[in-house]
Amino acid sequence: MPLRLNPTFRAALAASDRPLAGMWVSSGSAVAAEIAAGSGLDWLLLDMEHSAASLETVLTLLQVTQAYPITPVVRVPWNDPVVIKQVLDLGAQNLIVPMVSSADEARAAVAATRYPPHGIRGVGSALARSARWNRVDGYLADAPEHVSLTVQIETTTGVGNAAEIAAVEGVDAIFVGPADLSASLGLLGQQSHPDVVAAVHAVFAAARDAGTPVGVNAFDPAVAEAYLAAGADFVAVGADVALLARASEALAHRFATPNGGERASY
Repeated sequence: MPLRLNPTFRAALAASDRPLAGMWVSSGSAVAAEIAAGSGLDWLLLDMEHSAASLETVLTLLQVTQAYPITPVVRVPWNDPVVIKQVLDLGAQNLIVPMVSSADEARAAVAATRYPPHGIRGVGSALARSARWNRVDGYLADAPEHVSLTVQIETTTGVGNAAEIAAVEGVDAIFVGPADLSASLGLLGQQSHPDVVAAVHAVFAAARDAGTPVGVNAFDPAVAEAYLAAGADFVAVGADVALLARASEALAHRFATPNGGERASY
């Protein structure tokens, strides 16, 4: 019996009557990914850019999240057609490509996800999990239907080109990265600075004008809620490593002595 693949992130965005909430898995831990996958969140960002995750790691994370009603999205480390090809062949259906600052860069990302004559993706469906080793009928012909592409705008140049980027055929969503954007604006680490927020809103407006869904990274709940009120279609509201860091700090604050010396007895 032919196999069927899951709906894409593009399809999830189109089908939802509310913004989609997600979180990062940056640890590379399959256990953390599975816990997050069963949380009730809508999507998971499996990160390769700012983590030690390898191709083997991503394969494992895709496998463990498969059983849960959540949409995994893999952020590749760079707009590199070789890495994009490999991650797609692992069975990733949804990609985020970071640091896209022009329409040409967006078109290059689209081309990397598509087979010739519409792109440059290498053909290896018989060898790859993407087509379940040729068990998905018509995978080669229908491949664009099985893959969604989100490009990440996180520079001042990208903000200026947001309208052109959002209008590129094959770009299914825009994701704004306030951390790198703040650095690009000369405001390193000041993600809530009014100038950074204004730049994010400018991307929102450009994406809306193009009819392209737009999301943003916002770990501070108040900031996330403000972006949702401003029209974000999807938001990343936390990360496994950040949640562990803050929760362990809270335990230390409550149960360890203020000077970091002798700990309380139990």
